[in-house]
Amino acid sequence: MQLTSDDTADHTVDAFHRGAFYVAQPARKGHRAGTDAMMLAASVPSSFAGHLIDLGSGAGAAGLGVASRCPRAHVTLLERSPEMVAYARRSIALAENAHIAARSAVVKADVRMPAKERRALVENASFDWAIMNPPFNSALDHATPDPLRREAHVMEDAGVFRDWLATAAALVRRGGGISVIARPHSLNHILEAMRPHFGRQEIKPLYPRIEKAAIRVVVRARRGGADEISLAPPLVLHEPGSNRLSQAADSISNGRASLFGD
Repeated sequence: MQLTSDDTADHTVDAFHRGAFYVAQPARKGHRAGTDAMMLAASVPSSFAGHLIDLGSGAGAAGLGVASRCPRAHVTLLERSPEMVAYARRSIALAENAHIAARSAVVKADVRMPAKERRALVENASFDWAIMNPPFNSALDHATPDPLRREAHVMEDAGVFRDWLATAAALVRRGGGISVIARPHSLNHILEAMRPHFGRQEIKPLYPRIEKAAIRVVVRARRGGADEISLAPPLVLHEPGSNRLSQAADSISNGRASLFGD
């Protein structure tokens, strides 16, 4: 990720995938996209050519990352914060994103909206894949006076994964995919919330270093798939004794390889 010359006091325009696409995001408040968003984008197969929805998209980094990686993908960014919706629209409108703008759209809505409201905004079972990075931190662990950052990072209640995955299940067609990134301690909640709707779960642990515990898991599953779980080979993010990304992590985070190898 790098900054462009268009940075202003209140926001930056940041390059992802080594300049393949750009994201406008707040400079000093709210959530700023980085490695998590790129790992989530990389969880979608490289050959994906359908319609994808990025639930709780923020400024749109993960969803636009899919549009960048998959040239036949169409992406809808769904976000509830008016400020972040404005950033998502600004991101799509950037001249540097002209090649993905026609395949990208923004919907202002809450992921936890009632079914009637959801049907009025987006057609149920009309998407081939959904991706999400729900707020998974506790208020005690991540106290912040910034309401925009708190909304993006702090879990409102224990039902977040249940409600977000129920919305995804209503929007994704049978046989379609779902990808979720979270901290490892949320894994049990994610799998439990998936079971009524999604099967064939694949779990990819992300380790900062080979000798450290995992800091993230990416869980991928299929709508209506069989009740089975597989553990994918882990990804080690950094080279030994260095802050540099490993060769594999660099390729994945810069859009040159997929997280699950497909």
